[in-house]
Amino acid sequence: MTDIDSVHLKTVEQRLLWLSHWMIHHANHIRPNPDGIKVGGHQASSASMVSIMTALYFAALRPEDRVAVKPHAGPVFHAMQYLMGHLDRERMEAFRGFGGVQSYPSRTKDVDDVDFSTGSVGLGVAITSFASLVQDYIAAKDWGTELPLGRMVALVGDAELDEGNIYEALQEGWKNDLRNCWWIIDYNRQSLDGIVREGLFERVEKIFDAFGWDVVRVKYGALQRAAFEEPGGNALRDWIDACPNAEYSALTYQGGAVWRQRLMDDLGDQGDVTALIERRSDAELAALMENLGGNCVQTMADVFASIEHDRPTCFLAYTIKGWGTPIAGHKDNHGGLMTRAQMAEWQAHMGVPEGQEWERFAGVADAEGLRGFLDEVPFFARGVRRYTDDRLPAPAISGATDREISTQMAFGKILDGLAKGDSALVGRIVTTSPDVTGTTSLGPWVNRRKLFARTSRPDAFIEHRIPSTAKWEFTPKGQHIELGIAEMNLFLLLGAAGLSHSLFGKRLIPIGTVYDPFVHRGLDALNYASYQDARFIIAGTPSGVTLAPEGGAHQSVGTPLTGMAQDGLASFEPAFADELAVIMEWAFDYLQRDGEGDPDERTWLRDETGGSVYLRLTTKPLEQPGKRHDDAFRQGAIDGAYWLRPPGPNCEVVIAYQGAVADEAIAAAGMIGGARRDVGVLAVTSADRLNAGWTAAQRERARGNTGAVAHVERLLAALPHECALVTAIDGHPATLGWLGAVAGHRTIPHGVEHFGQTGTIGDLYRHFRIDRHALAASVQGLTSGAPVL
Repeated sequence: MTDIDSVHLKTVEQRLLWLSHWMIHHANHIRPNPDGIKVGGHQASSASMVSIMTALYFAALRPEDRVAVKPHAGPVFHAMQYLMGHLDRERMEAFRGFGGVQSYPSRTKDVDDVDFSTGSVGLGVAITSFASLVQDYIAAKDWGTELPLGRMVALVGDAELDEGNIYEALQEGWKNDLRNCWWIIDYNRQSLDGIVREGLFERVEKIFDAFGWDVVRVKYGALQRAAFEEPGGNALRDWIDACPNAEYSALTYQGGAVWRQRLMDDLGDQGDVTALIERRSDAELAALMENLGGNCVQTMADVFASIEHDRPTCFLAYTIKGWGTPIAGHKDNHGGLMTRAQMAEWQAHMGVPEGQEWERFAGVADAEGLRGFLDEVPFFARGVRRYTDDRLPAPAISGATDREISTQMAFGKILDGLAKGDSALVGRIVTTSPDVTGTTSLGPWVNRRKLFARTSRPDAFIEHRIPSTAKWEFTPKGQHIELGIAEMNLFLLLGAAGLSHSLFGKRLIPIGTVYDPFVHRGLDALNYASYQDARFIIAGTPSGVTLAPEGGAHQSVGTPLTGMAQDGLASFEPAFADELAVIMEWAFDYLQRDGEGDPDERTWLRDETGGSVYLRLTTKPLEQPGKRHDDAFRQGAIDGAYWLRPPGPNCEVVIAYQGAVADEAIAAAGMIGGARRDVGVLAVTSADRLNAGWTAAQRERARGNTGAVAHVERLLAALPHECALVTAIDGHPATLGWLGAVAGHRTIPHGVEHFGQTGTIGDLYRHFRIDRHALAASVQGLTSGAPVL
């Protein structure tokens, strides 16, 4: 880097510092605030990252690199995009407002070039390691060999290191020979509630070293290193190293005169050190003491340039929180904001003329030279780096033909059948599981398609001719990534793989499996992946109290409600193998859609936008209904429900069920058939899609489209008003309890509301009243007529 480039780099740093802080100030102190509450924006957290981000983006990165920005440094990221001309002033002025740039970088809500959404601390850090793994996976395939390998970079707040998922990801990275991954820690030693403990850096370094990372400590800036070379410099360095974090922060906030007094009190009788201090004005002394490595743009650029290998690297960059601003070092600055008076004084200090606050090059002496420098920055050379890939035709899927089969077993057979084929889509499927591959029926797929590793590893059991159902051969061509028991890692990997078409221009079809109760264990990462619009299939299996012998710890209750509530995720719970086949064939196409979100007037669902899919499955074998090919069944399974037994014109009772209790619902219908007229049985495959279509149709009618009718409304429209509904699910009863509100029918919902226990399926069904006799008893109590029991 030339001296002129270094000057421009410093100018960029100062421009980003100003623009990010002015954007926050404008949102809090200038823009009308009808709510009367603080808007916020994290000025101090942005300031501590500005030198690191300047050096990274404007000197180190290439277009193939991807970055997860520390959530609280989002304003610097947006200021950078604005400086480059990629973001308009209107959105900057609307920071944290409707239609403006988001509080934290968002792939789906921001218009600028966000690589990874961040906000839930720790997750943005960890996903970079899984993105690197996905990049290696793609590069190892015949269709991905031309992929340029980039670095997956996380800008990490030091408080994010408190998040447990960080360490789960570190271990998984070590197991998968992680490379091309940088984590840059903003070690400002301050968090929301106070100063971090002394000596944390030593623990951090040991942890990263244990998992095979290179650790680069960046403690001193160029001014400090130069001062250390002066007579007395060693004593100054020793004092800096020994100064407690809280003390250093307090001295920083108080400024140069207090720095001078303290240093003279502690070091002033040592001749050379006294001279070193006295050669500097108060302002120069403050600049020296605040010139930590992470706040020195040239130091950070030089450090980044020195890394010429692909080993995972952790940079521990010492910074001052609020660096370069009037609130630097104050322990309350995390949520604090500069006052109007402080901003006015700081504006003069920054050399920004009044009225030019939003000007990209305000106060820049060599604006033309800076423009030329920005035009040559490699990272921005290709413009917005949002890629895509061709949609892959979904192969026809046939359901299992077994007379009795569980949906989990049918799922495994479907994947095994696909593994035997050679369609383009099958070649892009990547499966993964947190140490439950065999027990979630992925084994046959893995045996055929093998496990992924960058270097081949044979299966010792095969070599020694020891019989085993699992033929686990690791190879670069493998299509299964085996994970340890950490559900957060599962969803982070699904998130990274589900963004591959956008990040790398190569589409993957990720499929994960997990025991259904542990969907909630990884729920934060599932929500994070969905928020980024990652595309994947997750099968939660086994589910419910139907997993009877395992007891309450392994019996899921609330996951059907999670499936309904989670945005970006279409949730299904089929009962029969043919339903699952129809849903999976649809899902393979749904994952690849990227439309504008216009609702389908048949269902009022936004199916053109696409999304991810959650399958709640079971190990309970059910007798299958036989071959069904009618369009009503196929479309109904996708839309959320169909009539397994259509109601007659004088229907008195409808039993609606979802999932594994299908046999109980069908049996109950048979039990009451002689005592109640025209009984109907409604097979619900997706309460999620039924409910979403219903609420969407209501919104459409509220907008004036009186002809909007949802799928569930059409299904229930012919029922007499006095007809009663009884619903059943091996899950929370609220999943289906709302059905009565669609057309005003009396409803009794059956389900599970409390933790389960061990027993037989029959024991637990009776205990929770989701068995056939309990359903029939509800019919007896809800309707009049002859006894049904």
